[in-house]
Amino acid sequence: MADRGVDLAALPNEVREQLAELELELSEGDITQKGYEKKRAKLLAPFVPQTQNVVVSIKLTPGLSSDPTSNPNAIPVAAPRQHRAHRSGGTRDDRYRSDIHTEAVQAALARHKEEKMALPMPTKRRSAFVQSPAENCTPPDTSSASEDEGSLRRRQAAISAMLAQNLQSPEYWINRSVQSSSTSSSASSTLSHGDGKTHNHSQGQTSVIFLSTGVPAHSRVSTKIQQLLNTLKRPKRPPLSEFFLDDFEEIVEVPQPDPNTPRPEGRQMIPVKGEPLGVVSNWPPALQAALARWGATQAKSPALTALDITGKPLYTLTYGKLWSRSLKLAYTLLNKLGTKNEPVLKPGDRVALVYPNSDPGMFWVAFYGCLLAEVIPVPIEVPLSRKDAGSQQIGFLLGSCGVGLALTSEVCLKGLPKTQNGEIMQFKGWPRLKWVVTDTKYLTKPSKDWQPHLPTANTDTAYIEYKASKEGTVMGVAVSKISMLTHCQALTQACNYCEGETLVNVLDFKKDSGLWHGVLTSVMNRIHTISVPYSVMKACPLSWVQRVHVHKARVALVKCRDLHWAMMAHRDQKDTNLSSLRMLIVADGANPWSVSSCDAFLNVFQSHGLTPEMICPCASSPEAMTVAIRRPGAQGTPLPARAVLSMAGLSHGVIRVNTEDKNSALTVQDVGHVMPGALMCIVKPDGPPMLCKTDEIGEIVLNSRAGGTMYYGLPGVTKNTFEVIPVNSGGTPIGEVPFKRTGLLGFVGPGSLVFVVGKIEGLLSVSGRRHNADDLVATALAVEPVKTIYRGRIAVFSVTVFYDERVVIVAEQRPDANEEDSFQWMSRVLQAIDSIHQVGLYCLALVPANTLPKTPLGGIHVSETKQHFLEGSLHPCNILMCPHTCVTNLPKPRQKQPGIGPASIMVGNLVAGKRIAQASGRDLGLIDDQEQSRKHQFLSEALQWRAQTDPDQVLYMLLNAKVTPVSTATCSQLHKRAEKITAALLERGGINTGDNVVLLYPPGIDLIASFYGCLYAGCIPVTVRPPHPQNLAATLPTVRMIIDVSKAACILTTQTLMKILRSKEAAGCVNVKTWPNIIDTDDLPRKRPSNIYKPPTAEMLAYLDFSVSTTGMLTGVKISHSAVNALCRSIKLQCELYSSRQIAICMDPYCGLGFVLWCMSSVYSGHQSILIPPMELETSLPLWLSTLSQYKIRDTFCSYSVMELCTKGLGTQTEALKARGVNLSCVRSCVVIAEERPRLALTQSFSKLFKDLGLSPRAVSTAFGARVNLAICLQGTAGPDPSTVYVDMKSLRHDRVRLVERGAPQSLPLMESGTILPGMRVIIVNPETRGPLGDSHLGEIWVNSPHNASGYYTIYGEESLQGDHFNTRLSFGDTETLWARTGYLGFVRRTELLDARGDRHDALFVVGSLDETLELRGLRYHPIDIETSVSRAHRSITESAVFTWTNLLVVVVELNGSEQEALDLVPLVTNVVLKEHHLIVGVVVIVDPGVIPINSRGEKQRMHLRDSFLADQLDPIYVAYNM
Repeated sequence: MADRGVDLAALPNEVREQLAELELELSEGDITQKGYEKKRAKLLAPFVPQTQNVVVSIKLTPGLSSDPTSNPNAIPVAAPRQHRAHRSGGTRDDRYRSDIHTEAVQAALARHKEEKMALPMPTKRRSAFVQSPAENCTPPDTSSASEDEGSLRRRQAAISAMLAQNLQSPEYWINRSVQSSSTSSSASSTLSHGDGKTHNHSQGQTSVIFLSTGVPAHSRVSTKIQQLLNTLKRPKRPPLSEFFLDDFEEIVEVPQPDPNTPRPEGRQMIPVKGEPLGVVSNWPPALQAALARWGATQAKSPALTALDITGKPLYTLTYGKLWSRSLKLAYTLLNKLGTKNEPVLKPGDRVALVYPNSDPGMFWVAFYGCLLAEVIPVPIEVPLSRKDAGSQQIGFLLGSCGVGLALTSEVCLKGLPKTQNGEIMQFKGWPRLKWVVTDTKYLTKPSKDWQPHLPTANTDTAYIEYKASKEGTVMGVAVSKISMLTHCQALTQACNYCEGETLVNVLDFKKDSGLWHGVLTSVMNRIHTISVPYSVMKACPLSWVQRVHVHKARVALVKCRDLHWAMMAHRDQKDTNLSSLRMLIVADGANPWSVSSCDAFLNVFQSHGLTPEMICPCASSPEAMTVAIRRPGAQGTPLPARAVLSMAGLSHGVIRVNTEDKNSALTVQDVGHVMPGALMCIVKPDGPPMLCKTDEIGEIVLNSRAGGTMYYGLPGVTKNTFEVIPVNSGGTPIGEVPFKRTGLLGFVGPGSLVFVVGKIEGLLSVSGRRHNADDLVATALAVEPVKTIYRGRIAVFSVTVFYDERVVIVAEQRPDANEEDSFQWMSRVLQAIDSIHQVGLYCLALVPANTLPKTPLGGIHVSETKQHFLEGSLHPCNILMCPHTCVTNLPKPRQKQPGIGPASIMVGNLVAGKRIAQASGRDLGLIDDQEQSRKHQFLSEALQWRAQTDPDQVLYMLLNAKVTPVSTATCSQLHKRAEKITAALLERGGINTGDNVVLLYPPGIDLIASFYGCLYAGCIPVTVRPPHPQNLAATLPTVRMIIDVSKAACILTTQTLMKILRSKEAAGCVNVKTWPNIIDTDDLPRKRPSNIYKPPTAEMLAYLDFSVSTTGMLTGVKISHSAVNALCRSIKLQCELYSSRQIAICMDPYCGLGFVLWCMSSVYSGHQSILIPPMELETSLPLWLSTLSQYKIRDTFCSYSVMELCTKGLGTQTEALKARGVNLSCVRSCVVIAEERPRLALTQSFSKLFKDLGLSPRAVSTAFGARVNLAICLQGTAGPDPSTVYVDMKSLRHDRVRLVERGAPQSLPLMESGTILPGMRVIIVNPETRGPLGDSHLGEIWVNSPHNASGYYTIYGEESLQGDHFNTRLSFGDTETLWARTGYLGFVRRTELLDARGDRHDALFVVGSLDETLELRGLRYHPIDIETSVSRAHRSITESAVFTWTNLLVVVVELNGSEQEALDLVPLVTNVVLKEHHLIVGVVVIVDPGVIPINSRGEKQRMHLRDSFLADQLDPIYVAYNM
């Protein structure tokens, strides 16, 4: 080490402090190991004893021998020998191949110590992806013993030993990670770190790891989350100094500019001129004239040879035939397609050319035929199916060019997809086309007097070449006749073409260099072109080399891909000779990675006559056509030098020769000089076209007569590309001539040589730095060995997520790659790209083989792939998301300001003019409620009174699925039935006054009668939802729990349920022997009790209300007689309930306000209640709505589950309901009873859907209750309509309420929870300080009312909780009043509306449960908001739920679709949460529909879900751990 021989204790104090600081920085991950060693060596350098002839500052890398005798220059680069072994085999795509780069990547990975990053591997359900062979997928410690278990174990032991040897993680990576053993999901993803030994547990043992809390977790989920936390312990950026100020402008953390960023230092560049375009006397005035000349004078001269599928010549087209056929076609197009007076085509019309790559002859004839007829050809690819990649965009091109006619060959026409009646299919997005077959037999010989018009080349459009933009839009570049001619002349001069030469063309002849050299320039110079189609190359990769050899070709036109394919197959051919070549034009030589292909090809074929000066890379773009080309050199002339550039410099847009880190170097070859007659500048790629400095990378712009003139039909886009005038640093134009943007990034090197380092369309701008997609592809492919993916099938693009570009790599996985290998490859690609390019990957996805959208010539259609990724239709089989490392612009975490007391807040509110957030309902005492309410303090008395005074009034009517009453109860019937139950209780049950009695009934009148029976007997009724007979295992334990907790003395139930409670099935779930006394009330004795119990005071308990909260807590609250009385009075006043009224109730009657409305309200107020059990809706969905219509109901109450059922099930049937006479215009109020934030989207959908049935949009409203008070708000008849406000979500996370306009970004609509009930006071309180808040704050809702519950009913009697929740006082202000804490957050707003008293109405808005809020990054999030965003992310997401675990956000998503779609959801969910909530999702869990538990009120049980997840009980389809 650098401190060898240094006594640390003797160092000066400041040096020791600096060293300690360095150690701290290293341990916290703020500095890399390399940086640490560098700085440490620098600090200690002055104190190192200098010894002669000894190099002291040996830089040892961790893991290499520290023996002083070992090689001092050892650097961790993989031995070159193993690479050479690879090199001789030609099984790779050498487009992106560079041995230097491969070694650089290996070295970078070696620096990571080949360590496996402690990344948790995703958990995948085995049925989900059939792709991997079963043997590879089986986890090593499954309990099913396979017959070859020994070999499996041996393999595992071997892997473990090897990994323990090589793959120890450096401590700084995982910060002394927890010891963990392999779990059931994967052997090597959870290696033990720290001691380098692997514990092989026998199958019976479980792995136990201790979490940060010290609690052992026995599940693979918790193991993986722990690993995930370990990967996050190394922060990517230093800790933040100051904290988030609640300023809504400041969303994004803006990275501070790095002072060490390299900046351009050269002078401003001077435009580079190409040599002048020579004037040759015999050059034709137009290209058609050249064809006419050769057709007449050299008719036998070969123009084109086409090959068959085997690579043998199929036919040769002579110049004579080409001329005569083109003439026939021109005549036919102009004269034979319509009538004489109405021709179909006129000169200047655009015509699509649809010819396959294997039929160049037909294409040539069609192209020249169009030129002779002066119609404009638009060559396009042959559409293979209705949904071709990019087909819609081709339709856009045809539309923008106004194409109505397509020329094709008979063979091609037969192959086009047809409809059932034989017509050619209408392709997606295409205009209607007429198809014309151009085979010779269908052409007409021109009449004697007809001659084609051969004008001198002018600025009219000659043809249109298509180009696809980065976004996938396809535009047509129009090339004028003069541009076409000038380009041919410039190419002839630059390439030194001679008459009668032979040229082998492997490129697509419809566009780019394939068209320019192989179709246009060749005809101008009477060259013989041999066209080698893509299909031949696939079958015989060496075919082009053989053609060069056989025809003694002088020029060959290829891409890097063709060089690579030829190398792969060269061993089959010994006798090829390439010495006839003078130019091997490499059309994609502008790709910086082409240099390695050229070198490798030269290396192999030098012995076959190839010389270095023959290789001529060129650069071109559809807009400017050929930009630069290397001229063919004379034998033996030295080749130009190459540029070895620093990738870090390139990412900042500057040219720096790489001297330090050879791992991140990019070697580029020149593409020769500018074309003759052209002028070139380099301008800044973004912003105004300012000239670059000489050491700056910019976009190449070109001024030349040869080149495109416009994007046809798109004048707006044309101006920005074809009419650019560069400006100097002062902003003044350098001249008047317009330049064309080429889309190429590069610079001009020594000797005016042009270097290209990438394309604008491959540019990824991440955090202000520019990366090239091709460079990232090269690095990914250099991660050897590629057993995992196909080399040529990889796409890199960026997606905009949270105000920055994020890099995504998608590749096709080989069918034989197993999950483990894929995951390892992915994690190593992450490390390599991070090391070499200093950029974090956002997502790496592997898809099954052959599933990425292809371009017509077999490449990957990148924009379409990106589209699939963003739409969620990519269907990956493996995915790795790394948002934690690459998202570095999140807002700063919020630091809560300490020391501000409630008094200061209150004074602050008063000073700011904010009112204290409180509100109250009408006064209960002012009710003139006949004399009955004063007379009867108890409901039991009220029922007796009604049975005497109005015995025949029907109080209850229970309906079945056919909307017919099953049973009714008049006042006297209910009273008599209650008496019988009382008698049975006293006789059979031996019940004492005050005993608790469980009522176990389906929703109906029996439940109501037994409730009053208990009151008559002086017992305390406890209503319990009966167990579901088909699902006893899940529902019976809750019943048992309530019975045990309430210490019930007996159970009242029906005969059917009694049998279920004692059945064998029940015995499997609970202990049925210890049930309390069960009384069946179906068959009761005709006895009356001797007396009816009357409680001594109204404060005595009336009943217990048990409910499972959304956090999964079972809570029972005590409701006194006075609370029941006050609540019923309150509801009666709010809803104006009188004996003449009818209401309909469709909800479960077991707890909360639902139970009060179902059982008590009618007896108190005397109105008739029509009862609709929600389970009846399962058999007849329209039951509730039909009832409302049939009985002309004005007021109805329901639950969210009922409303959702109707919305989803009946939304499409409104016409049918209308036809059946359903009319909802009678409904005045439809109130949803709930204990949660109003579900605005659902209530609005319901209103809109049933508006056609007459439902008033003002009718639907919500109620709100909590455990401490069952009914706080209820939209009655007297108050104003519920108001909706839009609040700013960013402020809400800071517990502030800021109202914004509808549609504002980050706005959240909230609906008032109903009018506050009479007698109710509400105040908003800070839950921590317990001080009252202003109305611009979010706080806990506290209530004071006569119908508050008296307290919790628990076995343990937690008095502290009792006092805290039910009888608590404010810490400041009105400290006398006793309040109950609801546990819900909300706010009060004074509206412009007037209430019944004529005062301004105070609206209460409920935001969410305090227990459920998620505290992340110092901010308060409400799960429902995140879930709403997640549910919108993809059409297959039916439901979602979120919770946190050790600071990680876990999102559980229900997938309603095929399991193939599961992995599509991972990036979409991550994106949407990041974009809308500024949070990084830690774990995404994809499950089947129905897995997220929901309680009877339709509320999600997130805590139950969390427990099931951690206990590994969800059986997920897929679990993704976002790193």
